[in-house]
Amino acid sequence: MKKEYTAIIKQEGNWWIGWIEEIPGVNCQEHTREELIKSLRVTLKEALEFNRQEAIAVVGSGYIEEKIAI
Repeated sequence: MKKEYTAIIKQEGNWWIGWIEEIPGVNCQEHTREELIKSLRVTLKEALEFNRQEAIAVVGSGYIEEKIAI
């Protein structure tokens, strides 16, 4: 299943800036729109993996993973 997220992007002067709407803290700034999209993808993947690892570390052992769709 491919997950989709929403990038909010804007050009300000010589910079393109963007955020991932659904995940706080995922934002980037690049010189081109294409570079911005690539950076947002990488940063989003890293943030999701970090959040996953952090949740597992906090819960310790004896947990169950449950998929939730909305």
